[in-house]
Amino acid sequence: MDFVDGLPFPLAVTVLFVIVFLRANATYWAGRAAHAGAGRTRARRLLHSDAFATAQRLVDRWGAPVISFSFLTIGFQTVVNLAAGVTRMPLRHYLPAVTVGCTLWAFIYATVGFVTLEALRRLYLISPAAAIAAIVLLVAALASFVVVQLRASRAPSR
Repeated sequence: MDFVDGLPFPLAVTVLFVIVFLRANATYWAGRAAHAGAGRTRARRLLHSDAFATAQRLVDRWGAPVISFSFLTIGFQTVVNLAAGVTRMPLRHYLPAVTVGCTLWAFIYATVGFVTLEALRRLYLISPAAAIAAIVLLVAALASFVVVQLRASRAPSR
C-alpha cells in the first residue's frame, strides 16, 4: 500500500475504498458463481469450513448489517462476502451494506492502520529489536484473541 502513503487523506480514503469495494464484490460474485459447482472444486473445503458455516448463519439471520460489520474484523469479511454470494443475497441488500462496510474499512485503514505502520517503521529505525518485539506481541495478541473466540464458539451451549 506504499502508493497510498503520502496521498491527501480524502484521496487515500477513496483509493482504499475502491480497492476493498472491488475485492469484496469479486468475492461476492465468486460465491454466486461457486453456488452451483462448488462441490466439484477445491472451494468445497472452504464452503464446508466452520468459519464459512458461521458466516452463512449470520448472513441468514441478520442479513445486510453482518456484511457492514464484517469489515471491522480481520479475515472474517471474506467469508461473509462469500457467504452472501453463495446464498444469493439480493444486490439491493448487498450493495448498500458492502458500501457502508467498505467506507468504514477505508477510514479505519487510512487512519489507525497507517498510523500503526508508521509508528512501527519509526520504531524500527530507532531499534529493530524493539520493532520486531512489538510485531511479535501484536501477532501474539491477535492469535490469542482468535484462539479464545474459537474456543468460545466451540464450547457446548448451556
